[in-house]
Amino acid sequence: MRNKPAITDHFGRRFPYLRLSVTDICNFSCTYCLPDGYKKVKGASPFMHTDEIIRLVKAFAALGTWKMRLTGGEPTVRKDFLDIASGINAIDGIEKLAFTTNGYRLPERAQSYYDAGLRAINISIDSLRPAKFEEITGHDYLAKIMDGIQACYDVGFESVKTNTVLLKGLNDDELDDFIDFVADKPISVRFIELMQTRDNQDYFKAHHLSGGAVTEKLLARGWRLKPRIDGAGPAHEFEHEQSRGTIGLIAPYSKDFCKSCNRLRVSAKGALHLCLFGEGGYDLRDLLQNDDQCEELQDKIMGLMNFKKSTHFLHDGNSGAREHLASIGG
Repeated sequence: MRNKPAITDHFGRRFPYLRLSVTDICNFSCTYCLPDGYKKVKGASPFMHTDEIIRLVKAFAALGTWKMRLTGGEPTVRKDFLDIASGINAIDGIEKLAFTTNGYRLPERAQSYYDAGLRAINISIDSLRPAKFEEITGHDYLAKIMDGIQACYDVGFESVKTNTVLLKGLNDDELDDFIDFVADKPISVRFIELMQTRDNQDYFKAHHLSGGAVTEKLLARGWRLKPRIDGAGPAHEFEHEQSRGTIGLIAPYSKDFCKSCNRLRVSAKGALHLCLFGEGGYDLRDLLQNDDQCEELQDKIMGLMNFKKSTHFLHDGNSGAREHLASIGG
């Protein structure tokens, strides 16, 4: 029987789920995130090494974390990405190892990802129309990514999901396309509300679309809300009796969005972020240098939970210190 996670906050929430960024680098230039592409910061500290990552995950696993997602940037640009995944997969207590990717090398790498112990994948697809996909991401890769989805099924991935950022005036007319897309395959498309960050305020004003609009359309088309499962993320999942796949909605501006928060985040440089839109992270890196620091690291993680707030402050126009989502993996 799985132990209940020991990591809790003052609001009764438990945290079995860690999103771990392994790099800030991304090779796409999505209009809502990195419209000018990734820019290296001079003098910035290096990303965590593999051994530091393994020590970090062991500490979280010992505190009851059983679900792990590797993120970026684009996590697969790291040359040691497979080593990282394999190392985490071997840690006692980690039951589900997932990752989020733009899928640019998926057709040829799906098997190696699976062999490294990854069993769940989220692929970013912001449009099903090639020209629009290229306009949003800066790359004409849609057909290749679609081949990669099939490759994931072929090698045996247990969970295949796609992420689509809702963008008013860009992809908000594609709901029927996505409904058709999931009709004949066991895939989950998750629509994500565009979130305001420090550097996208004008873009946010022009393209933000409330997730409520999607909910209304789905319910009108006969879709119904599925019950939440243990360890699930913030998505509300909808199903339809005539569809093999499902459609999810992540709406951070909705009422009580943070009530079911069950995840923490660690940046690629070893900082614990209690909220995606908090004022900053808490550095853990000095406690990742030796195996005998595990207990001290666990004590620090537990102590920092005293600073977790009940909610984000996006409704007040406050996105915290978050410059862009690639800096912590969303």
